[in-house]
Amino acid sequence: MKTVLLCLALAFGATLAHAEDAISYKVGALQITQPWSRATPKGAQVAGAYFKITNTGTTPDRLVGGSSPVAGRFEIHEMSMDNGVMKMRPVPNGLEIKPGESVELKPGAFHVMMLDLKQPLNKGDHVKATLKFEKAGPVDIEYNVVGVGETPAAAAPGPAGGGMHDMKGMKGM
Repeated sequence: MKTVLLCLALAFGATLAHAEDAISYKVGALQITQPWSRATPKGAQVAGAYFKITNTGTTPDRLVGGSSPVAGRFEIHEMSMDNGVMKMRPVPNGLEIKPGESVELKPGAFHVMMLDLKQPLNKGDHVKATLKFEKAGPVDIEYNVVGVGETPAAAAPGPAGGGMHDMKGMKGM
């Protein structure tokens, strides 16, 4: 009986991990998949947010901004290395998504910064946000909040779980 219950628990965990991967939103020719953020320490004023955008259309579009009820400001940022120094800067003209291509917003690269947080983000929360695209328009999404230092695969139960991810000293983003 214990073996059967263990097998069911593992199968259920794997199903949850695959269900999390299937989270997607569509606006026009754009598909947004697996939006997530990390939990923030008490008193934090910023949080990073991540997702993948795929343009299935024939014309480019551009992520130009967004909003969230948990943040005073919502900005698209880029991280890069310059002579061994990590730099982060806003992307004032938005982020282009070319036809037939995908852009992944992830730690250490392009990402969304939610600034002037009105509340902490806690593991297990679902944070509402609106993404604004130049051509496709707005789309409402929900970020899954994982633990500090985790990625969605690391937070997922079952065999799909992975290791910790560290943004080179910028934990909590």
